[in-house]
Amino acid sequence: MKLIKLTFFLYLLVGLSVSAHAIDPIYTPLFSDKAIRGYDTVAYFTKGEAIEGKKQFSTQYKGATWLFESQAHLDLFIASPEKYAPQYGGYCAYAVAQNTTASIKPELFTIHEGKLYLNYNKSINDKWTNSRDDFIEQANKNWPKILNK
Repeated sequence: MKLIKLTFFLYLLVGLSVSAHAIDPIYTPLFSDKAIRGYDTVAYFTKGEAIEGKKQFSTQYKGATWLFESQAHLDLFIASPEKYAPQYGGYCAYAVAQNTTASIKPELFTIHEGKLYLNYNKSINDKWTNSRDDFIEQANKNWPKILNK
């Protein structure tokens, strides 16, 4: 019985401490510090596709590690990270429009008016595409306040 009470207490303590912390400004998967799951954010703009980055072409930005497929892409990012970083810290753009956060699949992206938006799955990405402007307007109202929920 004591073990059960201790386990419950620890679970409660961990749960409260996690919920009391702000959300990281850049989405990274659990047990990783890689932005966009290690994909090259510049490639979305220069090649129009999701391309995995390489460890030898990396930099730190806003507490995350960003990987690139080439030195040229790394240099472009370092010169102007705001231009290439995804909107809403790389969290699912649809989720941010719903006033929450969610992970992403790097292959599900949209570039709209020079900005990169990522989404959680195919069906969410389809919803996003159908009402993109409305979702962007709502997500912009929620971001970055959502980080401190």
